[in-house]
Amino acid sequence: MIQHSEGADMFDPTTLTGLHTWISLIAIVLGIPVTLALMRGERAGAGITAAFLALAFLTSATGFLFPFSGVKPSHVVGAIALVVVLGAAYALYGAGRVGVWRPVYAAAAVASLYFLVFVAVAQAFAKVPALAALAPTQSEPPFAIAQGVVLLAFVIVGTLAARARPASVPA
Repeated sequence: MIQHSEGADMFDPTTLTGLHTWISLIAIVLGIPVTLALMRGERAGAGITAAFLALAFLTSATGFLFPFSGVKPSHVVGAIALVVVLGAAYALYGAGRVGVWRPVYAAAAVASLYFLVFVAVAQAFAKVPALAALAPTQSEPPFAIAQGVVLLAFVIVGTLAARARPASVPA
């Protein structure tokens, strides 16, 4: 049985929890420049984009490796996140971001980053003592406010990214 403690195991890359955490953190870091480029109507470099999408997928996929009984909200979020990142990958690689697929890709890529940040905020409230004291069951107002701010920020960013005009190509 896999054991994971509240502290050191979370960042120990030799444990499933550590590996999952590092994949998530790296995906978030890579998702930021991808999202910023989308907001400018550009596409981030092919390598960073591919790494972001792959790690976003891997983050959700590894979440299903933890022992569990019954479907939990984290499984629902993970399944939705997998579908969204697969949609982003199809819009980019399968449909080439042509026509309607450009805003679909932008929205799905931003939503993929949102799901990563959503889970990171939830984990912060679960693992950081000061935040856990504010919302021990994650049903208290500080948790809802934090997640509401994150959601609002990503709705704005996603809208800007989906509406951004493609950057013009120099003649």
